[in-house]
Amino acid sequence: MKFTKMHGIGNDYIYFNCFEEKIKNPEELSIRLSDRHFGIGGDGIVLIMPSEIADFRMRMFNADGSEGKMCGNATRCIGKYVYEKGLTDKTSITLETLSGIKKLDFDIKDGIVEKVTVDMGKAVFTAKNIPVISDNDEVVEEELTVGDRTDKITCVSMGNPHCVIFTEGIDSLDLEKIGPGYENNPRFPERINTEFVEYIDPTTLKMRVWERGSGETLACGTGACATVSAAVKTGRCRADEFVTVKLIGGDLEVMYKSDGTVIMKGPAAFSFEGEIK
Repeated sequence: MKFTKMHGIGNDYIYFNCFEEKIKNPEELSIRLSDRHFGIGGDGIVLIMPSEIADFRMRMFNADGSEGKMCGNATRCIGKYVYEKGLTDKTSITLETLSGIKKLDFDIKDGIVEKVTVDMGKAVFTAKNIPVISDNDEVVEEELTVGDRTDKITCVSMGNPHCVIFTEGIDSLDLEKIGPGYENNPRFPERINTEFVEYIDPTTLKMRVWERGSGETLACGTGACATVSAAVKTGRCRADEFVTVKLIGGDLEVMYKSDGTVIMKGPAAFSFEGEIK
């Protein structure tokens, strides 16, 4: 099988062109190939597929084999892939995902896609639709105790579930120790992605993320979108303005619009290509 390794500010996946390759067991394949010692190494695998309702279709699988509904960084990488590999000559495409059809626009210079802007759809705060167990319709600044930590959480769905925590000193957090406690907390029936966020100013946030099924990653596009949505919801940032989200792997620009729609803009990059049996 031929593969392409790509990353969106360090959130790295192994991409397969399923117009040419046939993937029979993506769950098992993702576990095997994501291993950074015995496989190719990555946060999971992404399948670029034909679609009957959009220009292309995406399926993505985490490093533990679980299928994710949405991945913001992967959508940008797919945009760069399909344009630069000649699968499309459009500068704006639609992408079918398990959380709906996303619209991608390309910033192109000399035939190279430098940045991709993705309409991520609307942020969802309704607790039962995230899902998160709560006595309230929305979980905004609710206290949650995990181990010896008690934090105020704001929960958002961007097609996948997120728990956003505004705190300080995120660089010193031991996410390997505390992350699983949030991911597998009984209040989150489908597990959760957890963002630990420092507020810098109304247009700048700093974030680390513990992704369900993958552990800490260098970046998370849906997590950045959830974070800005939560920041606007709690009055830390303003709607209809781009906010820079600083992640370990780089920066993303995210806007939460007044109608609840979230726009994400950022780079995507090729790492290497190869073949594996």
